[in-house]
Amino acid sequence: MSRVAKNPIVLPQGVDVTLSAELISVKGPLGAMKCAANPAVIVEKVDGTLVCKMVEGVANADALSGTIRAVVANMVTGVSKGFERKLNLVGVGYRAQAQGDTLNLTLGFSHPVVHKMPAGVKCETPTQTEILIKGVDKQQVGQVAAEIRAYRKPEPYKGKGVRYSDEVIVLKETKKK
Repeated sequence: MSRVAKNPIVLPQGVDVTLSAELISVKGPLGAMKCAANPAVIVEKVDGTLVCKMVEGVANADALSGTIRAVVANMVTGVSKGFERKLNLVGVGYRAQAQGDTLNLTLGFSHPVVHKMPAGVKCETPTQTEILIKGVDKQQVGQVAAEIRAYRKPEPYKGKGVRYSDEVIVLKETKKK
C-alpha cells in the first residue's frame, strides 16, 4: 500500500466531511469543496480522522489511494486554513494594484496588464511590489500564481520580472569584451 495513504487525515474543529460512493465533500469555516470519489479507493471516517484504503485486486489502486488521500488532505487544509502564494515584482517601475476581483500590473510593457481573478481566489497587494493570492483550492491558487508569473518571467541577467517569494534566480554572467 502507498506510504502516503497509510497516514490518516486529522479533521480539525469545524470541518465536516460527507462521504458517498460518487462524491467526497468537505465543509469548513472558509468554504466548501467537492471531489469525485474513485471506486478503487475506500475513504472511511474513523474517530475524527479520515482513512484511505485501497480495494484489493484493482489495477493502480495502490497509486490512486495515495493520490486520493493527498487531494482530500488538501481539501481539509483549504477549508480550515486556506492556501496562499506570494509573488514579488522585481524591476524599476514594476507595480501591482488589486481592485476588487482584478489585478492591474505595470510590467514595462506599452500597456497595463489586467488579470481577472477566478471565483474562489482573492488577491491582495500589501505593497506595490508584492502580490498575495489566497483561496481554498490549492491547485487553483497555484494556477493563478503561475499565470501571473507568466506575464513577465524573471530574466537570467538582472533578475527582473515576477517571481515567487521563495524562488531563487541564479544570475548569469554578462558577455565580456
